[in-house]
Amino acid sequence: MSAVIIPKRCAVYTRVSTDERLGQTFNSIDAQRESGQAYIVSQRGEGWTLVPDDYADGGYSGGNIERPALKRLLADIEAKLIDVVVLYKIDRLTRSLADFARIVDVFNRNGVSFVSTTQQLNTTTSMGRLMLHILLSFSEFEREVIGERIRDKISASKRKGIFMGGYPALGFNIKDRQLLINQAEAITVRRIFERFTELRSVTEVCREMALDGITTKAWTTQDGKVRHGTPMDKKYLSKALRNPLYVGEIRHKGAVYAGQHEAIITRQLWDRAQAILAEDAHARMGKTQTRGKTDALLRGLLYGMNGEKYHPTFSTKPSGKRYGYYIPKADQKYGHGASATGMIPAPEIERVVVNMLIEALQSPESTQGVWSRVKHQYPEVGEPIVVLAMRRLGEVWRTLFAAEQIRIINLLIERVQLLADGVDITWHEVGWRELAGELTPDTIGGELLEMEEAA
Repeated sequence: MSAVIIPKRCAVYTRVSTDERLGQTFNSIDAQRESGQAYIVSQRGEGWTLVPDDYADGGYSGGNIERPALKRLLADIEAKLIDVVVLYKIDRLTRSLADFARIVDVFNRNGVSFVSTTQQLNTTTSMGRLMLHILLSFSEFEREVIGERIRDKISASKRKGIFMGGYPALGFNIKDRQLLINQAEAITVRRIFERFTELRSVTEVCREMALDGITTKAWTTQDGKVRHGTPMDKKYLSKALRNPLYVGEIRHKGAVYAGQHEAIITRQLWDRAQAILAEDAHARMGKTQTRGKTDALLRGLLYGMNGEKYHPTFSTKPSGKRYGYYIPKADQKYGHGASATGMIPAPEIERVVVNMLIEALQSPESTQGVWSRVKHQYPEVGEPIVVLAMRRLGEVWRTLFAAEQIRIINLLIERVQLLADGVDITWHEVGWRELAGELTPDTIGGELLEMEEAA
């Protein structure tokens, strides 16, 4: 009596690391696929059949499992559609021991085995699993060694002043991994450095570039994608003014080396610009002017007439007095004057909003709405008490801590919109309902209620 042959559905998985290797003979996708299919045909007598799907990852590293074909393969395994996975070499699956352990867990959980057509591996035996771990250890070691060699090669090349790729800087074109001066853009680069040394302000240079319609570099990638130029902001200009490429040097890990490309600006112009940048950095360390995150009543709530968001900032004068402002994003990015509205003194706009809030707290409509909410939760609280508590909240507003004021503002206000003739406030409907919960014991509202009851 002949043994019963159990059919086994077999999938061939193939992978190469880079697109350039797709055309090579021995590691090509086609060669791996043909080897796997031939092996399955040789096992036809054991009931092996090839599944119709093709699991091929061309141009993906084996250092991680973020590969579309591998994810599809694992999903089909979880769906019980595959019994055997056939590989050209085990490192086609992964070069990482940690990833391999996760993949094998999926295989074992679903009763799937795999075969390497060139390494005679069978994961159904303990010896086969041992050999598999040994091979993967060498594969991971090889990957790490290759990475170290690449990093060492890049470092050595940059120390020799060789450009090693990346986005081309304004003023240069890249050809055969060499930086060549783009004469038209070089004029803009020289102008940036010259005007900065004259104006001594990145903000002023930024405004000048914007008025003249000068943008960042426009270029086409190797795969044909067009990168359009965009308006220069202060961050872009600050980075450009510190880029040693323009004086014929290359920076790598904090060190600067003589480059193999021509300089666009003179050493004298470069040194003058760096001296001014150093002076500005020193000034920012002092108390003449400081900008940064600070507590602000309308942080995240204030918008200009064109819908542009305003951000809080401040300056500290030599006397030590601090002045708060709200600045539109355009001014923050491109310098003062970039937006139509411009910078707004914080005390003025905050006073307007607070006055509108206090009026709302004391209006009959707001009071009725809050009391309607309170009476359902706390029937014992009468309407006069709520009216007086809300009125008292408006009266004692300026005695509250700043953090408490900010909390109440954010509870009740969704948006503050600047208009040509004033300010419009969008209220938080949910916030006004939540205000009812504030008028309970152990809260500021509750304390006000107790004060009114005592009176």
